[in-house]
Amino acid sequence: MFRGTRSRLVKRLWKHRIYKNEAESTIEKQEDMELRSVAHSLLKRLKEKNLDTLIEAVESQGGVKTECVHIPKGDVRFGRKTVTPQLLCCQIWRWPDVSNPDELKKMPECVSQEDATTICCNPFHWSRIIVPDMPPPPYCQAVEDTEKDPEPPDRLQEEPCSTETGNTPLTRQRYYSGEHIRNEGATERSHWCHVAYWELRQRVGRLYTVFDHHLDIFHSLPQGNGMCLKSLLPETSIEQVKRTREKISFGVTLSKEGDGVWVYNRSTYPVFVNSPTLDDPDSRLSTIRKVPQGFSIKIFDYEQSEILRLTRKPGIDEGPYDPHAIRLSFAKGWGAKYSRQFITSCPCWIEILLTEEDGR
Repeated sequence: MFRGTRSRLVKRLWKHRIYKNEAESTIEKQEDMELRSVAHSLLKRLKEKNLDTLIEAVESQGGVKTECVHIPKGDVRFGRKTVTPQLLCCQIWRWPDVSNPDELKKMPECVSQEDATTICCNPFHWSRIIVPDMPPPPYCQAVEDTEKDPEPPDRLQEEPCSTETGNTPLTRQRYYSGEHIRNEGATERSHWCHVAYWELRQRVGRLYTVFDHHLDIFHSLPQGNGMCLKSLLPETSIEQVKRTREKISFGVTLSKEGDGVWVYNRSTYPVFVNSPTLDDPDSRLSTIRKVPQGFSIKIFDYEQSEILRLTRKPGIDEGPYDPHAIRLSFAKGWGAKYSRQFITSCPCWIEILLTEEDGR
């Protein structure tokens, strides 16, 4: 009976395997048979509780927050090759084309990093890293946006303005010339950023203060804690906004880590990001990075930010440029490669406003 239950769980998992192309789903090849054998051998090493967890993660496509699936560290032989357990699981249920464990990065909720004897093989506790195709710049000034107000915002005002919408106030806690400016409701607890949610040129809801090292931003899922956009959303008659709202789904995870700020795309659609440390140093145009489903990227680099600060030319603060502001759009891109020239034309987007202390 035990063997029968385990066999059913393994078959149920195998039904959700991701194939490289449609032909492979109907024509069993030798490599596919070897993979099946290796996968079944791996799954036999898991307890029934872990199999249940793996099924929940795979069937929800990561929409449900699940526990780690621990397995003893050690490579698994696959034909003439050896693979790590986490790489094998990611090949089976997420990315058939991933070939190197160095392409993978643990999600913030994965706690197995503190365990020296086991590794987590839950494929939805891993993301694929996007490495920029050029080094971050020592200095780059954002191109002027003709949609913005002609006069730059006063950097010393108590309600700083968004870098993207001119005179729209953003009440947030920031540090200017060493002066600690408190916003309404601020506490003594340390925070590292605020998040503002926008639809086109209109900010929706209040500014969200982030204290924990990582934050989930999602549309309406009940699982987990974080910034639920549906709780901020009024009814809208704008059709493009309605359609994009539906695409946010699982959303993204923001994570403050030792080397910078990372974003993990948990949505089923790509997200698009821009920040000062991702820009091309040889161009006056802002660089927009596309982050596909399941991928992650470092959206703010502390070391490069410090270089930017030290090498910033006089007058760099004139205009809408903010060295501590990151912009992320859901499902829709903007810039030179897209029909939308400015992020203020994107239906749903967020602005991540780092404190200068944490932005270095």
